[in-house]
Amino acid sequence: MISVAERNRIRERLLALAAEDAVVVGAAITGSFAAGEGDEWSDIDLAFAICGEMPVALDSWTRRMADEFAALHHWDLPWGTTVYRVFLLPGLLEVDIAFTPESDFGPRGPKWQTVFGETVDGPETPPSSERELAGLAWHHVLHARMCIERGRPWQAEWLIAAAREQVLALACLRLGLATRFGKGADQLPPASTRPLEATLVSSLDESELRRALTAVAEALESELEQTDPALASRLRPTLLELTGSA
Repeated sequence: MISVAERNRIRERLLALAAEDAVVVGAAITGSFAAGEGDEWSDIDLAFAICGEMPVALDSWTRRMADEFAALHHWDLPWGTTVYRVFLLPGLLEVDIAFTPESDFGPRGPKWQTVFGETVDGPETPPSSERELAGLAWHHVLHARMCIERGRPWQAEWLIAAAREQVLALACLRLGLATRFGKGADQLPPASTRPLEATLVSSLDESELRRALTAVAEALESELEQTDPALASRLRPTLLELTGSA
């Protein structure tokens, strides 16, 4: 694992290279370090404002990450006009660089620290909505049952786990915690997380998949009863039918 000192040196080197690059007209530190929450396991998260052709900048920086920092792999996560290029470096270090046109360069949330360049005001990234999270949850429960009936245990297991993630996110939303990527899950009280332990799948046996499916459906209904009792009531017959409890 890379040392904290080396990780910090790489971050400073990347910012220095950005300041020397004519196409990078702004830079910011984002993520946990911008919020003062970084630790020895934290990634490097940066944002660059690009003046010029985005593909040219992406190609240039990708070569630089390979040549100077020995990047092992990279992949992209587009978001609006931004492309998040995610790099894996030796020593278990992830470097996330958000490449954004200069006209859109600015914070989309509180975890932002401008290093240089001009920023523009823009809408913050909206949090997940209860409707979306609840919809994904019942969708995954529905399709998990289908997969069990079709004899697709691996897909059924994946969907049960995905439904559990949405229930956790609903609880996080209710309590004002981060909903994405499970970031708020470990801050939930035991009353919210303990029932979800029963949703963990221990094998691909049909009986075990059905048991875990029932547990996640019950957890979904219980969570919705705390925020949207009417929706919980409407979904209850369907959830009971899906789990064979009706």
